[in-house]
Amino acid sequence: MTNEPKNISIAVAIGENYAIGKNNQLLWHMPADLKFFKQTTSGHTVIMGRKTFDSVGKPLPNRRNVVITRDTELKIEGVEVVNSLDKALEITQAEEKPVFIVGGAEIYRQALPKTDTLYLTTIHHTFDADTFFPEIDRKEWKVISSETHKADEKNKYDYTFEVLERI
Repeated sequence: MTNEPKNISIAVAIGENYAIGKNNQLLWHMPADLKFFKQTTSGHTVIMGRKTFDSVGKPLPNRRNVVITRDTELKIEGVEVVNSLDKALEITQAEEKPVFIVGGAEIYRQALPKTDTLYLTTIHHTFDADTFFPEIDRKEWKVISSETHKADEKNKYDYTFEVLERI
C-alpha cells in the first residue's frame, strides 16, 4: 500500500438516493453548490471521464484538466487526455496539493477506494436518475466539516456541504 497515490479527493454533489445524473446531465441547478465546487477545485487538477467533460463542454478555468477516455486518438485543446484513472493519477502525483476526481459514475467507482478526502454536497431530495455515486460507508470516514443550508430563491432544495476524511 505504500505506493498508493496520496492527496486524492473527490468533489461530488449527490441526491439523498446517491443520484448524480440522468441522460448525461445534472439533476439540479444549485448555484451554491457550483460556487462551493469552484472554490474547492480552483487552482487544482480535476480528473474526469470523457462523458463528464462532454457535459461540461469546455476545460474548467484555473484548473489543470485531465480527461479519461478509451479513445486513444482523442485530442482536446487545453486538456490532457489519458486512457485510465491509474494513468491520470500517475501524471498528477508529483503535485503537492490534492487532485480532484469530478466524475462521472465509473470514474468515481474506481477512485473511491483510493480517495483520502470527500467534498460532498448532499441535495436533500430523492431524484429520478440513471447515474449514481457509489454508496459511502460512513464508518470509513470522519466528518471534518458540515454545513446545512435551507432552500432559497436560488437553490431549490435544502443541501449540506461536508468534508470527510478517510479514517
